[in-house]
Amino acid sequence: MAKKIGVLLSGCGVFDGAEIHEAVLTLLFLDRAGASTLCMAPNVDQLHVINHLTQQEADERRNVLVESARIARGEIQDVSSVSAGDLDALIIPGGFGAAKNLSDFAVKGPDAQVHSEVQRLLEEMADHSKPIGAICIAPATLTRVLSKRSPRVTIGNDAGTAAAIESMGGVHAACSVSDICVDEKNRIVTTPAYMLGPGIKDVAAGIEKLVTKILSLC
Repeated sequence: MAKKIGVLLSGCGVFDGAEIHEAVLTLLFLDRAGASTLCMAPNVDQLHVINHLTQQEADERRNVLVESARIARGEIQDVSSVSAGDLDALIIPGGFGAAKNLSDFAVKGPDAQVHSEVQRLLEEMADHSKPIGAICIAPATLTRVLSKRSPRVTIGNDAGTAAAIESMGGVHAACSVSDICVDEKNRIVTTPAYMLGPGIKDVAAGIEKLVTKILSLC
């Protein structure tokens, strides 16, 4: 049977939601490998809305689940309805939404709190030793949840973010955009993607490796 991989989205757009290239590349490589996907997102308002043309904050409100449905072509579930028993693995694309809507790491750094349903699902996945992939800035939210397990992750080479990850109990490993960091003990795979860039072909290389490794761990 095809492996069922959850893809946890955080909105639609790099500055206030899921990074669209990272999300779509994840879905593409999963589909190419013959996996089935279950997209999900929390049913909450975004922290804020950013006009992606001007990169200025807009005076409006948007819902994370509704916005994520744009990427998922409407095939998406509220994360609260998903459990580890529904999945063989979980992958979290990056974008600022992973640090603004799945958690408030973008605001509070190491003192971040994680959305309760996101935390529940990540803890369930870890408790059942099911693989978790995290892309770009998403490893920061993952580390906040699994801090007691001392997860080994990468966000590339940004010193400030790496220090925040280590202060939360994680172990940071420097990594190139085309490579992955594998924590065999905790069954976690991470890649820097647009934390390093510079372009879609570059982030694609690391994301494809991440998807391949996640599927091999299932």
